Amino acid sequence: MVVLFLAAIVSFVAAAPLNGRATAGIMNAPSVQGIPAFPPVNSGPGMLCQMPFMKTFCAQAPTTPSSQVPTPLGIAQGVTDGSGAHRFAVRYASAARWAASTVATSWQLPNGNTNASALPLACPQPGVDASTFTEDCLSMILYVPTTLKPNSNVPTLVWIHGGSFITGSATGPGLDGSQLAIATNSIVAVMQYRLGALGFMAPSGSTNLAVHDTMNALTFLGKVVPSFGGNAGKITVAGQSSGAGMIRALLAAPSASSLFQSAIMQSDPINYGFLNASTQTALQSNFNNLTGCAASNTACQKALSVTSILNAQVNLGDNADTIDPSTGVAEPIRPVRDGSLITTTLDLVANPFPAETKPLLLTNVKNEAGPTIYGMFNSVLDSDFTDMVCEGTLGAERTATVTNSSFYNFSVSDIRIPLEEMGTDYMWRCPTYSLAREWVSHGGKAYVGEFVVGATYPANDGLAFCVDGGVCHQDDIYIVFGTTPSPTPAQSALTTEIQARYKAFLTSGVPNANGYMPWALATSSSVNAHQLGGAPSPSGEIAPGACDPSFWGNAVQYDYQVYGI
Repeated sequence: MVVLFLAAIVSFVAAAPLNGRATAGIMNAPSVQGIPAFPPVNSGPGMLCQMPFMKTFCAQAPTTPSSQVPTPLGIAQGVTDGSGAHRFAVRYASAARWAASTVATSWQLPNGNTNASALPLACPQPGVDASTFTEDCLSMILYVPTTLKPNSNVPTLVWIHGGSFITGSATGPGLDGSQLAIATNSIVAVMQYRLGALGFMAPSGSTNLAVHDTMNALTFLGKVVPSFGGNAGKITVAGQSSGAGMIRALLAAPSASSLFQSAIMQSDPINYGFLNASTQTALQSNFNNLTGCAASNTACQKALSVTSILNAQVNLGDNADTIDPSTGVAEPIRPVRDGSLITTTLDLVANPFPAETKPLLLTNVKNEAGPTIYGMFNSVLDSDFTDMVCEGTLGAERTATVTNSSFYNFSVSDIRIPLEEMGTDYMWRCPTYSLAREWVSHGGKAYVGEFVVGATYPANDGLAFCVDGGVCHQDDIYIVFGTTPSPTPAQSALTTEIQARYKAFLTSGVPNANGYMPWALATSSSVNAHQLGGAPSPSGEIAPGACDPSFWGNAVQYDYQVYGI
């Protein structure tokens, strides 16, 4: 959810027509008015049912048989919807405003519900109806195949949603984990965590509250999954975009290591890196000024309305890159390398890069930057604007290296084509390759892949580039969960394949399944990126192109290198 070329738009607005969605970007980042121009990530049926005028209608939907499972924390109440999976919504932790969360000691339905079929409210976020969220939001939904028994000993997949750390929920579009749980013979837990200022901007200066929330969710699962047939020692974390960024934070936190065995990271904008402590301090000071509450004035902080907190958060996000340019423009509120929880940058500048043992599965989609470029520029963009657009993000030196290279053809009549290719490489694909090479160089195992088939996610519905063949940021979500509406044969085939590969990875740490082309391990020199979907290349792999280690990360530095964070 990255607005890759937002900086360029200030100087470009008078020269080219812009789509009204420009400032929304891929991940529903706030516009300058603070209102997401794309439908918010969490605007699915689950969220609609939380709105007052929909509750009566939703309550009249066909009832579902109840399911009860004894756990060490009490009786888990759930429902069975006929899909072949039970669904259990639960409150995994609690927290006072801007305080560290604590793991639940008893099984509780979210938000004081007494009906086990009720879905959790989201965490507070801008641009959605206030009736859809609550500060008491540390909840998750467990999807458990009806075939499992207490001694089944199956793995658990924990999904962490994206949304630039400011939007999203466990009830987002396509995140029903029933089919994924059945196909992988696993328990699927879709969790949510405190977002934005409430998760990362405690006025006292406490950092990474949302990361601690996620760790508490994993701790909670370790206690209860054996009751549902899960193995507490076989937990894999998986997530997309900022959800993958949250996983990177967990991988960089030594105290989180024992909570999970492996990780699946989809479309992580690794280029940004973590915030450093000084940047966080500058942002925190600005946020405290915006709220009017001093760091020590807890009474003032408690009295703030959620609306005022969100307004201050939007203001901070809109101006963060002027406070410190290392924040970027799309994820200025994000995990912080604080030296206590997160102790390494976990990138090319990590000194030292820690020894690793966990297996990683790292994927991107073919056109990560499609929504940014084609959402920002809704008509042909002439090559005369190449330097103006590129320098707004990369600066003059990096622009010259990129545009003079053989990797991107800026002589075409519509430079949106090379801009999209470059944006995908710069923000997502190439930093993912760099992480994979570093990971295996220090003892871990990594498998790298690229989706060349996708299913258009709601945020991309209005973009012809994504609808008409582009595989855009978020277009892998429906495929993985098996929730594509009216899937094509190609989409169905890829869902079957990716779920088979995820099943193997959850069990063995290797994403190879019978009947499919082998997926090779990454090495310190070649990531062997596996093609997911489409007619396979002879090798079944994607050519590295500009993601050669001599180019991005070397000849052209990533943002985290440029800003020394």
